Amino acid sequence: MSQLFSKNTSGSGADPETASAQTAHNGDEFSSNPPLMTEKPPVPFPVGPLDASRFKSMMLSEKSTSEQGPPAQPTFAIEESTSGSPPISDLLTDIYQRARALNEGALADYIPELAKADPHAFGIAIATTDGQIHSIGDARTEFTIQSTSKALTYCLALELCGRKHVFSRVGVEPSGDPFNAIEFSPASRRPYNPMVNAGAITVAGILCETLGYDAALDLVLTRFSDAAGRQLRVNESVYRSESETGHRNRAISHLLLSVGAMAAPPEPSLDLYFKQCSIEVTAADLAMIGATFANLGENPVSKKQVFDFAAVRDTQAVMFTCGMYDYSGNWAYDVGIPAKSGVGGGIMGVVNRQLGLGTYSPRLDVNGNSVRGIASFKMMSDALGLHAFDLTNTGSPFIGAFFKRNQT
Repeated sequence: MSQLFSKNTSGSGADPETASAQTAHNGDEFSSNPPLMTEKPPVPFPVGPLDASRFKSMMLSEKSTSEQGPPAQPTFAIEESTSGSPPISDLLTDIYQRARALNEGALADYIPELAKADPHAFGIAIATTDGQIHSIGDARTEFTIQSTSKALTYCLALELCGRKHVFSRVGVEPSGDPFNAIEFSPASRRPYNPMVNAGAITVAGILCETLGYDAALDLVLTRFSDAAGRQLRVNESVYRSESETGHRNRAISHLLLSVGAMAAPPEPSLDLYFKQCSIEVTAADLAMIGATFANLGENPVSKKQVFDFAAVRDTQAVMFTCGMYDYSGNWAYDVGIPAKSGVGGGIMGVVNRQLGLGTYSPRLDVNGNSVRGIASFKMMSDALGLHAFDLTNTGSPFIGAFFKRNQT
C-alpha cells in the first residue's frame, strides 16, 4: 500500500518519509495560516505557461524512435529545492502566496449558513495516484461540499443504472444558463446536464427511485467517505439552512415531476440533494477524491475500488465541459482539466491517471466559483503542464500498439 504523507510547506520540518498515514490524515502537521513571505521562495521553475523552449530545457532524455514503434515518453529534470523538500512543496508555497493576495469576491449568502464562513480561509492540496498528498494553508478546514457533490452522485447513478437510463433523464450538454436556472432542453424536456441544479436533483431522484431514500443516503455517505479516505458527515446546520431556504430548488423539482424527468414525489429526492450538498469535506479530501477518480475509481491509499471506472470516465467528460458553472468554457481554455466547483468555496480537479487537486477559499466570483481557487488552478496547470492539450501531454501509448509492424 502506498503511504499517504503530508508535507507542511510552511516550514514545520516534518519528514514526509516517516510521517504516518493517520497523522497526515488528521492534519496535525499543517499550519493553517502561514505568514506571508517577504521574499519569494525558490520554485522548481517559474509559474507561467510552459512554452516550447522551457519544455525542451527540462527534458532529460527522449529515446530515439524507429518506424516500428511510437515515440517514447520523455523524462524531465526539475531543479532541486534548496530546502531539501520535494520541488512541489516550493511550487505550492509560491502559488499559495500569489493567490492569497487576491481579495475579490464575496461569500455565498443565499444559504444563510454559508455566509458565516471565514472569508480569509484558503488552502490548496494535491494528491497523487500513488498515495502522496502535499498541501498548504487551510487544507484541513472543513466546509460543505455543495455542488462538487454533483459529480460524485452522477458517477453513482451511472454505475447503478447505466449510461442509457441516466441519459434518458438528464443530458450532457452545457446549458449556458446559471446553475440554478429553471430551464430545460427544449428538445428533450430534460435538464441539460447533471452539474446544474435541475440535473443534480434528477440524479438524486434516480438514486432514490433505485434504492429508496435511506439506502441512497447511506450509499452517498459511504462512497464519498471511501473516496476521501475518512468518514464524512452531514453538517446539520447547513442542511437545515438549505432545506428552509431552498424554494427555487423545490420549484425545479416539481417542474421535473411535471415533465416526467422525475418518476416519484420529489420531496425525498430533494432532501437527499440538500443532504449531499451539506456533507463536510476539506481541500485535502477533495484532492484525495480527485485522485480516486484519476486512479480509475480506486482510492490510492486504501486500494478500495470506490467507483466503477467506466462511470468515472463519463463523469470526467461532463466535468470537463460543464463542471464550472458559466465559466466552464473559459476553464477548459485556461486550465484544461475536468473539475467541479461548489458555492461552499471548494474546487476539485482531476488529472487522469496522475493527480487529484483540491482548493478551498469561500470568496466567490459572479459565477459562483472561488476566486482564489481559479487563480490557483490556473497557476498549477501552467507550471505543471496539466492542460489536456499541453505540449507535455504525449497522449495514450496504447494507440501506438495499433501501428506497430509485424517484425517476423
